[in-house]
Amino acid sequence: MMAGKPKVDTGALTSEQQDKLRQFKIKTRIDNEKYLRSHPEVETMISGFLRDAFLKRPTDIRKFAADHFARTIPGVVADSQLDGNSEEK
Repeated sequence: MMAGKPKVDTGALTSEQQDKLRQFKIKTRIDNEKYLRSHPEVETMISGFLRDAFLKRPTDIRKFAADHFARTIPGVVADSQLDGNSEEK
């Protein structure tokens, strides 16, 4: 079992439910892949965020993420910018 993954209770679902769930997961992955292929900017945005996070290693990652995307997306203002506090760590 992989760390962080909950153990699957295969007895909780009937075989029909398991098959429907498997089909749903496959369809969801396909839909997500289509979306990402039609919006390559998502990968660019996430890569930029991860690069900055790994370089700066902020202690408050949620605040850092809000500030990061507020800086990189025109028209978005993070709460910390409204308070006059733009410190990232």
